[in-house]
Amino acid sequence: MVARLGSWFKTEVKNFLYASGFLLTLLRESILFIKRRQVGFRVLVMQILFTAVEALGIISLISLSLGAVIIIQGITILPKFGQGNLIYTILIIVITRELGPILTAFIIIARSGTAIATELGNMVVSHEIEAYLSVGINPFSYLLVPRFLGVILSMMLLTVYFNLFGLFGSYVVTQFVKPIQFLEYFRNLLSTMEVVDIISSLIKSIVFGIIIGFIATYQGFHVQIASTEIPQIAIKAVGQGFVLCILANALITMIYYI
Repeated sequence: MVARLGSWFKTEVKNFLYASGFLLTLLRESILFIKRRQVGFRVLVMQILFTAVEALGIISLISLSLGAVIIIQGITILPKFGQGNLIYTILIIVITRELGPILTAFIIIARSGTAIATELGNMVVSHEIEAYLSVGINPFSYLLVPRFLGVILSMMLLTVYFNLFGLFGSYVVTQFVKPIQFLEYFRNLLSTMEVVDIISSLIKSIVFGIIIGFIATYQGFHVQIASTEIPQIAIKAVGQGFVLCILANALITMIYYI
């Protein structure tokens, strides 16, 4: 029993050290990528196209539905308690500060996280990585970093879009159910929003983007030799991405309220 625990502990420490080194290398190559944009620039553009642009439809639907539900429920229930203006505070907290970033992260994990892990896993199995190395191309610079940066940039853009569409787009929907005066809604909303709300949302989007990009690329490169490992690493990428993003969200929120 002790031997098994010792072996498990050594394995976990080894995996942690390998993952830490992988992340540090990824961050270092990302800084260098900015200086040599021509390396993998097309991959970066395609990653943003797939992760951000092609996800606008589902992001729009979720943000619109969430904002409309909050407004309709709020203007129906809160006035009964004499707290009608509290709806604007709830909108800012729920959409901008909390659910906007985390729901966007979940969508990117489900779409792009699995796609990146699967694509890189297939490259490892088919020996494409070795082919890049044989001609002097650094896989980190050409394959991993553009995807990593693409996920981070897409996460930031989609979070801003989610917040704006959830706050302002949902207003149009509520006019068919519970009409609100245009000037009153936007004046109260803007007066309630603070700079710290925007900063908190952006920080979360950057942190979530780093987590998703790192987990997806790490798991994709973690494939050994068998193609049967690819579905397993895709599942791991999703599971670990969800867990780490939730933990990071809780930690950032706790820091905000301390």
